[in-house]
Amino acid sequence: MKKQPEDIFRSIILYVLNVCSCVVLTHCGANTLHLMDGTSTAEVINGDIFFEIVDPAELEYTYRIRPAKDFGAPFNESFHVKNVPLVPVSPRYGCKPPDNLDDVEGNVAFIERGECSFKTKCVIAEKAGAKAVIISDIDHSSEDYFIEMIDDNSSEEVNIPAAYLMGKNGLMILKTLEKLKRNYAIINLPVNLTFTPVHKMNQPPWLGW
Repeated sequence: MKKQPEDIFRSIILYVLNVCSCVVLTHCGANTLHLMDGTSTAEVINGDIFFEIVDPAELEYTYRIRPAKDFGAPFNESFHVKNVPLVPVSPRYGCKPPDNLDDVEGNVAFIERGECSFKTKCVIAEKAGAKAVIISDIDHSSEDYFIEMIDDNSSEEVNIPAAYLMGKNGLMILKTLEKLKRNYAIINLPVNLTFTPVHKMNQPPWLGW
């Protein structure tokens, strides 16, 4: 039986929708959230979450982070911090108790990747009183990529949430704070963007979307 024009049109539409679905599901890298402007973030972030910087003004954007894969507490309904400092630890790699302990205690520790495991950094930050940990690799060779933070199989447990921030964002945050002579940024973590279309998100301009 010969297909009617409306049947052919319907088949084409279904095919296009299937192709688009495959694109969204298989290309969820750092710079591909813009593939479908009408798509909500919940459809493309694959378990990632977001936080926002509300001060200083130069950094007032929404940032995507990837929770640690198999250690740490979840970023669930029971965890939410508002207007809390995001504090770069000193020394920057966080492999020993921080010199700026008073600043880290009760806030979110911001730590650079390197010199010790992700889990070790989180254990030390938790002992220093941090509410959560954000780790970023500001090495230029990996600044555009997310890195899975995995357990190092040590016996110590991490009881606070931890997540990885893309290196390009980490670098811009640190450099901006240094330029402004600021010891921390003020953040809200997490922020709910489930029903926010990607093109309406307040993303950092340096990501080149």
